[in-house]
Amino acid sequence: MQIYKAPIQDMMFQLTAFGYDKHVQSLEAFAAYDTATAAELLKSAGRFVTEVLLPINRSGDQQGLKWDPKTGAVTTPAGFREAYAQFTGNGFGGLCAAVDFGGSGAPISIGMFMSEMWTSGNKSFSMCPGLTSGLIEALEAHASDEIKQAFLPKLVSGEWTGTMCLTEPQCGTDLGLVRTKAIPAGDHYKLTGTKIWITFGEHDYTENIVHFVLARLPDAPEGIKGISVFLVPKITRDGKRNHVRCTGLEHKLGIHASPTCVIDMEDAVGYLVGEPHRGMRSMFTMMNTARLLVGVEGVALSEIAYQTALEFAKDRRQSRSLDPAKQDKSAAADNIMVHPDVRRMLLNVKCTLEGLRGLAAWASIELDIAHNHSDATVREEADDLAQLLTPIIKSYGTERGFLNVSEAMQVCGGAGYTRDWSIEQYLRDVRIAMLYEGTNHIQALDLVGRKLPRHGGRMFQRYCKRVGAFVAEHKDNQAMAEFVSATQASLTQLVDVTTKLAAKGMADAEEAGAGASHYLNLFALNALAYTWCVQVAHALSQGDDAHARTKLKTARYFFERVLPERLALEQYIAAGKATMMSFEVEEF
Repeated sequence: MQIYKAPIQDMMFQLTAFGYDKHVQSLEAFAAYDTATAAELLKSAGRFVTEVLLPINRSGDQQGLKWDPKTGAVTTPAGFREAYAQFTGNGFGGLCAAVDFGGSGAPISIGMFMSEMWTSGNKSFSMCPGLTSGLIEALEAHASDEIKQAFLPKLVSGEWTGTMCLTEPQCGTDLGLVRTKAIPAGDHYKLTGTKIWITFGEHDYTENIVHFVLARLPDAPEGIKGISVFLVPKITRDGKRNHVRCTGLEHKLGIHASPTCVIDMEDAVGYLVGEPHRGMRSMFTMMNTARLLVGVEGVALSEIAYQTALEFAKDRRQSRSLDPAKQDKSAAADNIMVHPDVRRMLLNVKCTLEGLRGLAAWASIELDIAHNHSDATVREEADDLAQLLTPIIKSYGTERGFLNVSEAMQVCGGAGYTRDWSIEQYLRDVRIAMLYEGTNHIQALDLVGRKLPRHGGRMFQRYCKRVGAFVAEHKDNQAMAEFVSATQASLTQLVDVTTKLAAKGMADAEEAGAGASHYLNLFALNALAYTWCVQVAHALSQGDDAHARTKLKTARYFFERVLPERLALEQYIAAGKATMMSFEVEEF
């Protein structure tokens, strides 16, 4: 059974709470995208999900993919190719792309919530347009005008799709080990090498697939500083079939309708993007967008799993209420919604997914400001906040997302473990999100090792200033007092732990590594506390509104039953590396 209603009401609540009208609609580039237009776009996307994507989600998981070893061709499950044609026909793929190349120029904040819905309805399908959008952004930022004119219109329209080709058999996170070679050949390059785990590296949606490939030039220095990036299309610019081929598909736990390919190149024609040996700048543009979208995948699968578990719980009868007054004397058992633990699990999911949705709204609005505001200082501050929040959203969003889907399965008991309610598919599908686009520990190391010290700690200082200013503004509001005081206590703790971890890390880098993942989660809890404060303030401004009243209750649950996790996290971080690094390898 597949149950999903697009959460448009909460999405619009979040956009409004985080200042869409004030910060995004006021920008000249987005004058056409007022809140009414944003709501209509989200409703249109929601209808597409429920009418087109959701009906083929389960069948796609069960059918899987077909790969022809003779030709390298990949056939996707029934209905997927047709769904993609409808997707592009509706203009969804190029919604946020530049108007100059055929896009609609919509705000990222709208596209972010559309991405959530695509993922809720059909995660396997969503990965193809998601990667293409990332490639479009990278080319807009770093490619030459010639490359842009040759590739962007087809990518924006969806006539072509894009991939990200990083990983090799010997090289995962450590991209300095890339061996793929690129040899100059006139106005192009010849690339030879093998890439693995390439999402939608081959498929039947479109004739042409454009690969964004990391490779080394003959004069490249060793390590990460010697990497360049190239476009390697399946069909070259002169219309010929390129020497790039899918030589196998991975057999995976989940996302069975998304082809994860081994891609071999032998003297394949490629085109340099950006400057030689500086390919990581272009790749990180694409990767950072992908990391935000991956974090939102945790929200997306939490949402559909929550809706499914709630529907089950409202109908299921099992045992008697512990409160005699709540027992239904006309039935042999009570509805399981009377049981405290069922409510605990459902509310754990509800409060964290809505908190994370708020975090995504905040980050995406900051990105819209960073890309379009006329004031350089405002752009810089917005970019700092978006960059700082990216590893937090990616890591905590996916970790909590997996836990949330597991909680939803638990609500359904044995029925949740079967295919009958589809949660088992969501659990399998969401698990990959903690791994790709940089494993979650890599996100933690990025936060601790790169984002915090960058520009003398400027990003973290701006984050603290933003949260602190909100607390100061609302501290005398009696209705807000319990929320802002807890957020301030959490922020004070975060600053203290940050200072201590930085000092330990400077003396011994392993200390920073030992505490990084727990530190990221500690940071995430404070960020969610802030996003809940913003939501509470907006809810209080709505008067006697049912959605707003529920928001206040959900916020209170988060502050009383989830935010206290920060106390244990501080102890884990303080414990340091000693107990984990004292083991000899033979002792494991």
